[in-house]
Amino acid sequence: MCLPSTIAIDGPAAAGKSTIGYLLAQELGYIYFDTGSLYRAVTWAGLQRHCDLQDGAAMAKLAHSLSIEILRPEQNDGRYYTVMVDGMDVTWQLRGHEVDANVSIVSAHAPVRQSLLEHQRRIARKGHIVMVGRDIGSVVLPDADLKLYFEATPQERARRRWLELQQRGAHADIQELLSEIERRDALDQTRQASPLRKAADALVINTDVFTIIETYQRVLEIVRQHCKREPVQG
Repeated sequence: MCLPSTIAIDGPAAAGKSTIGYLLAQELGYIYFDTGSLYRAVTWAGLQRHCDLQDGAAMAKLAHSLSIEILRPEQNDGRYYTVMVDGMDVTWQLRGHEVDANVSIVSAHAPVRQSLLEHQRRIARKGHIVMVGRDIGSVVLPDADLKLYFEATPQERARRRWLELQQRGAHADIQELLSEIERRDALDQTRQASPLRKAADALVINTDVFTIIETYQRVLEIVRQHCKREPVQG
């Protein structure tokens, strides 16, 4: 069966792209790479070192200096991958509220994005990869074989994030989560460097009314049908 070698999945926070991307990569035997983990790692390191997160040049210098590794999960605690920063496992620290609240500030800096861009492309060149993020189809991998864009309402995404936190034993106010998601959406969509937007040739997947399994089955069928699509005439 002819399958797309590079699959780009974009969309706002908690739209379901990470979960579906991971399941898809598992099914296909592909590498799963959530590029947001890179920006979260830089944000976490900046917070730990009391850096000025508004200083793009300083954050880019920090990003360049860090040793960030994305590894297959070695612990059965619900993680999709393991993130190591300078040899330390920080996988779950990257999902904390403080990182959530600041990652859009750090990822908005053009120097930071440029610093991490080649790293992302180098991984993708190996092929057989599902890459998830905010600007994969539009900037990182504009020639990806298949591009998907996930969307859902802020209210539904806040509910999902609340459930995720509850399952991990953390407590949060759903209205505060909704406000944070709306704030992050505004930052991601209006930043000058690689704003969140749907690539012109991406297929839109609305996940509001579908379960994870239903959405996954739809995406898997799209992947399987990929080679039956008519070739684009140049």
